[in-house]
Amino acid sequence: MDPRALLDTWLASGTLRPSTIGRYRPQVDDWLTWCETHGIHPYHVTIQHVADWCAPRLLPHLDGRGFNGPDDLAYLAETSPDVAGTHDGYITALTQYYKAAWDRGLITGIPNLTDLRAGVDRVPDQPQRLTYMERAAFFACIGMWGPDKARHYLRDRLIAYLLLEGMRPGEIVRLDSRHLYPMPDGTYDVRAPDYDFEALGPQHVLEPLTVSALKAYLPSRPTPAAGEYALILGQGGRPIVSRYPNMLIRQMASSEPTLAQRQPPVTADVVAHTGFWDTPPAGPAR
Repeated sequence: MDPRALLDTWLASGTLRPSTIGRYRPQVDDWLTWCETHGIHPYHVTIQHVADWCAPRLLPHLDGRGFNGPDDLAYLAETSPDVAGTHDGYITALTQYYKAAWDRGLITGIPNLTDLRAGVDRVPDQPQRLTYMERAAFFACIGMWGPDKARHYLRDRLIAYLLLEGMRPGEIVRLDSRHLYPMPDGTYDVRAPDYDFEALGPQHVLEPLTVSALKAYLPSRPTPAAGEYALILGQGGRPIVSRYPNMLIRQMASSEPTLAQRQPPVTADVVAHTGFWDTPPAGPAR
C-alpha cells in the first residue's frame, strides 16, 4: 500500500477521535512530504531520518545549540516545555502511523523512537491517574514491549512495573541494588532512595508482576561500572538518565490508540499516581 494511501486508510478506520485525526494528519503528511523531498521511502527509515526531519522545528528553540541528541532534547524540555510537548506529539503521531503499517504487514517492525522524545512530564492542573480502561491498555503495552521494540526490553518492563508500585521516576533511577531484599516467600522488598541520596525512603513490598519482571531483568542486567550500585543500568553499566522513565512511558503508550490519544498524555508520573490496585477516578473528559 502506498504510504499516503495508508495514511488515509488509517485515519478513516474509525479508531481515532476527530480531534486526534486533526492533529495526526498534518503531522504525518509533513513527514511523508519530507521523505519524498529527500528520496527516502517511508517504509525504510532510520531514527536518524526522523531526527533530521525534526531538526528544523527544534533548532530555533535551542538557543544556538545544535540538535545532536538527548542532551539537546533535555535542554528543550527544560527551557521550552510547550515546544518539547509539541515535538513529542509528532513522535507519537509517527509511532501510531508505523503501528498501522505494521498491523497491515507493510513493515517488519515499528521504529523505536524513544530516544527522540523530549520527555516532558507533568502537566499542571490535569488529571494524573489512568482510568480503568487506560490502565488495562497500559498493562497490554507492557506485555507487548519485547525484543522487537527495544534491546533492553526486560529493563524497560521493570521500570514500568516499578512506576505502578508508586515509585517516582527519580526514585527508580536511583534505586540501589544493595537495598533489594529477597524474602523467604519469594517476594522482594525494596527501599526507595530519599532525595539526599543517602537516607532510605519508603519500603515497598513488590507486587508479583514486578517480582517476575525483576527476576527476568537481573540475569541480563549490564555489568555495573566500578563503584556503581544502581539497580537500573544503561550503556556502559551506568545509571539511566533521569528523564528516561518518562521517555519510555510516552513511547510505550504511543503504540496503543487509547493511550496515544489521551490528553493530557500518559507520562511516568501519571503511571506512578495510578498504581496497581488503587481505584482510578473517572478520568479526563472525552
